[in-house]
Amino acid sequence: MAKCSICGSKIAELILEKIKGTVVRKPGSSKQYPVCFECQKKFPTKEELLQKL
Repeated sequence: MAKCSICGSKIAELILEKIKGTVVRKPGSSKQYPVCFECQKKFPTKEELLQKL
């Protein structure tokens, strides 16, 4: 199970371990950060999500 990088809650997975949410990547970095739907609602833009990481 994946965990949200912002709030730490568990993210549900679909078939073949694909997460049910969004993956955010910082510019110039190859590391990916999973984000849950609740945090996406709180912080609608990508810039706000990157500030909270």
